[in-house]
Amino acid sequence: MSDILIRIKRAVLAGNYAFSEKARIDMEADSLSELDVAESILSAVAISKVLRSTSLQRKRPGERLYVIQSTNLSGLLIYTKGKLVPEVGAETYYFLISSKKAL
Repeated sequence: MSDILIRIKRAVLAGNYAFSEKARIDMEADSLSELDVAESILSAVAISKVLRSTSLQRKRPGERLYVIQSTNLSGLLIYTKGKLVPEVGAETYYFLISSKKAL
């Protein structure tokens, strides 16, 4: 398991994560709860893909986005995309940009 995935899982276990508006819309459309998404991340064995952000609205252009596809405890395959960001008082903070059922 990669160091990055371990850091993401530790952030989620500590409750140091948040959802973007887009992620919340994705979750609502697929009837996913925050717990479904957290279970999926904690069940992951690998990061599926690492992307470089191309959005001009990002604070740091080209920041790394991590794609994780894994099942929750009910076996539902969930796709998440997020980034690790520094946060005051927390070693890492995982911000989810997208969270939805995987195709």
